[in-house]
Amino acid sequence: MSIQWYPGHMTKARRLIAEAMPGQDVVLEVLDARMPGASENPSIEELRGGKPCVKVLTKSDLADPEVTRLWIAHFDDPARGVRALAISSERAADVRSRVADACSALAKPTRGRTHAKVFVVGIPNVGKSTLINTLAQRSVTKVGDEPAVTKAIQLVTLKNGMQLSDNPGILWPKIEDEGDTNRLAFGGAFPDSAIDFESVALFGADILLESYPQLLLKRYKMPTLPESPEALLMEIGRRRGCLRAGGVIDRHKAADILIHDFRTGALGRITLERPARVSDEAPALPVDFASSAPDDEQ
Repeated sequence: MSIQWYPGHMTKARRLIAEAMPGQDVVLEVLDARMPGASENPSIEELRGGKPCVKVLTKSDLADPEVTRLWIAHFDDPARGVRALAISSERAADVRSRVADACSALAKPTRGRTHAKVFVVGIPNVGKSTLINTLAQRSVTKVGDEPAVTKAIQLVTLKNGMQLSDNPGILWPKIEDEGDTNRLAFGGAFPDSAIDFESVALFGADILLESYPQLLLKRYKMPTLPESPEALLMEIGRRRGCLRAGGVIDRHKAADILIHDFRTGALGRITLERPARVSDEAPALPVDFASSAPDDEQ
């Protein structure tokens, strides 16, 4: 499925980010822990140049904790000035200390300033505004469960003096990888009006059947696992009463249920992809890395 959703404000936002980047001390890149690779915008890597970067995997309470460990190990590269950590908005005090500490450790404020300037970036609907509100300990940015809520750069000063720049969520003009496109659609990075529900649900169903079959059986109370993504949608439709006239299964409604159950975490803790360049077994972590483990593992 091809989705190229790149509204005009993103072109403007990218230009503003490029102009503002030189004056920043550290980049705080927000990723979705359920799809860290797909939600990593290649434009950000290009725009930040050699600036240090903290990659924060949000929604870790919805992601598979073992796979999250693999992604943290994949991203974390202190030699290149990149640190990675996973957070859950449910643990606000922990989020504030860990994220602020990571940014402070990497930032080198311009002479004459004592507090770091942190540039917050990420794709739409990844949790940037929620993170900033958590760090600020007050509601300073608009939060929504749909993409592109933030439309302009907003400056937020924390109690410790650190200054955050909240930037609009931006994608890149052309997403080449069809798998990434479908992951982003399944996770909610595109407006629902821009996606084909059945195609996206079938993509997600394929991953779930292969990697999380027990969660499907439990959620939809099925005695046996359907043999294909198409059969799974039909079974969900039957069990949830998604029927049209004549008893025909409404596949669109069934697809909507599956997508909603994934996005809200009703299915369980799921990650849609693994890093390609690390083994399935998480490597031993250095002593100072423990604070970057998923929240429930600390």
